[in-house]
Amino acid sequence: MSAAKTSRGIAVVTGASSGIGRASALALAAEGFDVVACARRVDRLAELASSNPSITAWPLDVTDQASVDALAVHVGGADVTVLVANAGGAFDAATIAGADLDSWQQAHEVNVLGTVRTVRALLPHLIASGRGLIVLMGSTAGLITYENGGSYTAAKHAVHAIAGTLRLELSGQPVRVCELAPGMVRTDEFAVNRFAGDEDKAAKVYEGVADPLTAADIADAVAWVATRASHVNVDLMVLRPVAQAAQHKVHRVLPPSS
Repeated sequence: MSAAKTSRGIAVVTGASSGIGRASALALAAEGFDVVACARRVDRLAELASSNPSITAWPLDVTDQASVDALAVHVGGADVTVLVANAGGAFDAATIAGADLDSWQQAHEVNVLGTVRTVRALLPHLIASGRGLIVLMGSTAGLITYENGGSYTAAKHAVHAIAGTLRLELSGQPVRVCELAPGMVRTDEFAVNRFAGDEDKAAKVYEGVADPLTAADIADAVAWVATRASHVNVDLMVLRPVAQAAQHKVHRVLPPSS
C-alpha cells in the first residue's frame, strides 16, 4: 500500500463482496476515495476492483484475528481516513426458546467481535490521519427488538453500544464515529442467509412492499457522512423506506386472496 495521500484518503470497507458493502465501495470511490474493498469472497472482490480503478481488493475474514492483523499491516503508513465496518449478517429466524446457539455464536462473531477486531486494528491509522471516520453498520434491529430475531437484534444492540462507547472513549481524538441504522433493505443475500437459503421465505419479508430500501440507498448515506467536514459528526442515522413506519408497521399492498 502506497503511503502517498489522495485528496480524501483511503476508505476501508469490510463485507464489500456484495450488498451494502459493495455499493458503499463504489459510492466512496465515486467521491474521490481510494477504496480497499475487503471480504472473504475474493472472486467477487476481483470483479468489483476491475470495475473501478480507485478500488483495490483485499481478502479479509473479520472472525480471524490474523486476517484482520494482515489488513492493518497492508494499509500501514497510508492515509486511512475512513473505516466502514459493514461485515455482518443475520443467520436464523428462530425464537429464543428454540435458539440454535451455533447461529448465535456466528452472529456475535461476525457482527460484534468482527467489528471490534477491525476497529481496534485500524484505529491507530485513523487517528494518525487527523481526520478519521468510523462508520458502523448497525440496524433498526439494534434500536428495538422483535420476535424471531433474537440473535440478530442482540448483536446489533451490541453494535449500537460499541458506537456510543467509542464516541466517549475517542473524545479529544480526531476520529468521528457514525452509526447507520437501516430498516428494511432488500439485497440479494441478507434475507436468504437468514432463512438458510430458502428464497421463498426470504421473498415473504418484502412481499407487497413496493419500494424497500436498496443497497445503493445505504451507500449514498455512507458517502454523504464520509464527505462531511471533519469537525461534523453524524452520531446516528436511521433510514427506512416510506412503507416502514416502524419495525412492526409496514404498509403492504397484497393481491386479494382467492
